[in-house]
Amino acid sequence: MTSALELRHYGHDDLPKIRQTLIDVHADVHADRMADEDFRQKFPWFVDHWGAHPDFACVIAYDAGEVAGFAYGAPAKDDREWWRKHLVPAPEEPRTFHFSELMVRERWRKTGAGERLHRALMDARNEHLAALLVDVTHPKVQALYESWGYRKIGEDQPFPDSPVFAVMLVDLPLT
Repeated sequence: MTSALELRHYGHDDLPKIRQTLIDVHADVHADRMADEDFRQKFPWFVDHWGAHPDFACVIAYDAGEVAGFAYGAPAKDDREWWRKHLVPAPEEPRTFHFSELMVRERWRKTGAGERLHRALMDARNEHLAALLVDVTHPKVQALYESWGYRKIGEDQPFPDSPVFAVMLVDLPLT
């Protein structure tokens, strides 16, 4: 199934035309949680937050015109590389890409679609590192990222109402 995937790259200026697609995929992936109004409203805020970055990058996978999933993120802003506090000494590389979201719809899971989306997004980057957060209650997701070269460097809870996350880094370009 993954060989038929068409991967399309989008940026900040494309957000108005892809925003609803991202929200719809999120709603599909998390259908069991969509009755929770607070949960339902957080994701559009995150899409707008990340999409507002002038160097926002997104890859959407299509299979015969149907959206299979997406990945997105944006480069860290100066002095916003929050993950550096977890490493002493912190790497000297000055540029980091914050990998925010990877979502694959059920039909395309365990087909390699997630890895293809991740690779397409990361291969287009020129930063030295990529950082991401994984809910610590999802060890299989953390293990998946570790299989892609990420390493856990600590744990963080960025918001009082958020879960505790594993802070993970990978060197770019990917090997």
